[in-house]
Amino acid sequence: MPSQSTTSRTGLPERAGDLAATAARYAADADTDRELAPAVTDGIVRAGFARHFVPARFGGAEGGARELLDAVAALAEGCTSAAWCASVTAGAARMGAYLPERGQRELWERGPDTVVVGALMPRGAVTEVADGWRVTGEWEFTSAVGFSDWALVCALVPQDDRHVPWFFALPRADYQVVDTWSAIGMRGTGSHTLTVDNVFVPRHRGFTRDTMLAGRAVASTARCHTVPLRLVSGLLFAAPALGAARGALRVWSEHTAMDTDERNPGPRIALARAAVTVDAAHLLLERAARVADAPAATPLEQVRNPADCAHAVDQLVDVVGQLFRTVGSTGQLAAHPLQRIWRDVHCLASHVALRFDTAGGAYGARLLEPAAG
Repeated sequence: MPSQSTTSRTGLPERAGDLAATAARYAADADTDRELAPAVTDGIVRAGFARHFVPARFGGAEGGARELLDAVAALAEGCTSAAWCASVTAGAARMGAYLPERGQRELWERGPDTVVVGALMPRGAVTEVADGWRVTGEWEFTSAVGFSDWALVCALVPQDDRHVPWFFALPRADYQVVDTWSAIGMRGTGSHTLTVDNVFVPRHRGFTRDTMLAGRAVASTARCHTVPLRLVSGLLFAAPALGAARGALRVWSEHTAMDTDERNPGPRIALARAAVTVDAAHLLLERAARVADAPAATPLEQVRNPADCAHAVDQLVDVVGQLFRTVGSTGQLAAHPLQRIWRDVHCLASHVALRFDTAGGAYGARLLEPAAG
């Protein structure tokens, strides 16, 4: 199926579309090797994913959610794992805008194409010391960590009678990577365990998680930095599923076209129904991206965006599942790309940010309030 064309301010979607062909050539190897090929990781950086949300004063693009959605989806048509890594590294770099100014200068001192990864779940132990903290811990499922330059890890800091989540920026020399990623899908993401052993983190390389959730950026008024996290996080994880489903449509069409009987309209109807569902999911995600890029969002939009993203992914997973069930035994062979896409989208959809029960509960509660809006 043809990709969705777009005209962008930064050119990222166009470059991602070009990179998709390279990613597709290495997709099977990435699935086997459990990491992306250097040609793909280098391509992700050259395309501009790392710099997409970086502040302009450091040479970044200060790009929008809509452009990132289009770019990640385009890349995912070639390889879901490559698109996931591109998306999450763009999102992790965005988090750098919440560091104190000195920390931001250190993070991007070598340029805006610094590859940043995020370890988002609070883990490890933190001890406050003079001028900073000592951090020790392990963070599983850190996607793209193998080709990262910096990491932002989340840990609980004791404050008074409670523990407050903070993020700490660590250069590559301060953390190790333990090979632990062996999943059924998204195998090329290299989501291994990041470990830190009693590393000193100066005070200018930390910020509270609440700062990021609320969009209280330091020295930036760009919307990509001031937008609350809930408006953008679902898009980061849903965009690869959109491109993966488009790739599944293309693969299924190429396979089925060889056996189409003009007297049997079933395959054509199945394809049309699947294509319409993918387009509908795209429209939901596109609306969510427009909300994220807008100067402000209503309280209703703030809870609708996560629900839109989760529902769109549910629909995309269903489409890929239907295509997989009807492609025949050939599609189940290890060498066939459809079985890899099927595994990838099911693995991807399990992410906590894409669970509709959680997002839908908050949206439904808001809808039941008088004069919701």
